[in-house]
Amino acid sequence: MADNAISVEGLWKRFRLYHEKNQYLKSAVMKGRRAKYEDFWALKDVSFEVPHGQVFGIIGSNGSGKSTLLKCLTGILAPDQGSIHADGRVAALLELGAGFHPDLSGRENIGLNGAILGMSKKDLENKFDDIVQFAGLEKFIDTPVKNYSSGMTVRLGFAVAINVEPEILIIDEVLAVGDEEFQQRCFQKIEQFRREGRTIIFVSHGLSQVSQFCNDALWLEKGEVQKIGPAYEVVSEYTGTAHNVEHAQNDSLSDEPVDRWGTGEVRITGVTMSSTDGTETQTFDSGAPFRVRVNYEILQPITELIVGIRITHLHGFNVFGSNTKRRGVPLPTDTKTGSVEFFVDSLPILEGTFDLTVDISDNTEVNPCDHLEKAIRFNVIQRGTFDEGVTRVGGNWSV
Repeated sequence: MADNAISVEGLWKRFRLYHEKNQYLKSAVMKGRRAKYEDFWALKDVSFEVPHGQVFGIIGSNGSGKSTLLKCLTGILAPDQGSIHADGRVAALLELGAGFHPDLSGRENIGLNGAILGMSKKDLENKFDDIVQFAGLEKFIDTPVKNYSSGMTVRLGFAVAINVEPEILIIDEVLAVGDEEFQQRCFQKIEQFRREGRTIIFVSHGLSQVSQFCNDALWLEKGEVQKIGPAYEVVSEYTGTAHNVEHAQNDSLSDEPVDRWGTGEVRITGVTMSSTDGTETQTFDSGAPFRVRVNYEILQPITELIVGIRITHLHGFNVFGSNTKRRGVPLPTDTKTGSVEFFVDSLPILEGTFDLTVDISDNTEVNPCDHLEKAIRFNVIQRGTFDEGVTRVGGNWSV
């Protein structure tokens, strides 16, 4: 066991799902029973080991039990069955800033939060300047935390936790906080910990990050272990199985979208997305065929018709945009209905979540007849390779 930083054996964790509202004691006595509930097992017989100096990833869909497992590892929750052994000082980056007092300043909260995480007064004094500099809050350190933005609070929480200098670091989906510069500092700090031989437990939906950072990984689904092994193999199997669930597609657009506007001469009647075999889907493989079909109805005479699409990353930046005019494809205006398709043989986008916006306008391109902002949300996944970034770049490695 001394060779392992974390050892988990036969871990079970149960929660109660109540089917009635919480009762007063008097009500419970009058009824002669407690409120009805059923047992929900969030973790079922989970066992794994993490050697010292390893980076261990945990992946799975929402509700699979990942956060529950981490809370058990950090002692926030007590398991109902099984055992957990941690050999070394543990720091957790789970709910950053959760222990901050809003009426205290950033300076005072550093002392409070650091003490909660086990830092001595001397350690806090030695690390104070590093914490403030890492968070980038030099000008606001004596301002009450209640006046901080949510991003500032999370950055301060990360800065405190990362300076605990733990032997075992547990991270749960917190590497996307702050702006791009701050995220880069976070990754550099994690990479420094890895080079120093610290043990890291890493939970993320960013599968490319898991493949990049982790030696081994655990795939958890509905509280049960599906696979444990080299991170690359586990991620490959997960993407081949967990992402095969397709979502129903809205073809008729019968429900009025929230972000829709236009002058009304032309109306979009349907937007569909399809992949290799023509089946409608909202999940695409990176590098596979990609097709968008737009159906429309001409309600008033119009001299020129332009259909355009825009793909936006979930984080808000534009990935790609095109329309029929820019590609030199004229559309007929003498019919009452029509459809147009945009087709790509090989989707040059890496893994991520994206939004599709569709627009029909006149020849000016600035007067939309009908505009559907973020009409469909879709996912792109990678299989076999896990490059970073947004754009898929062809190429091969040779030795």
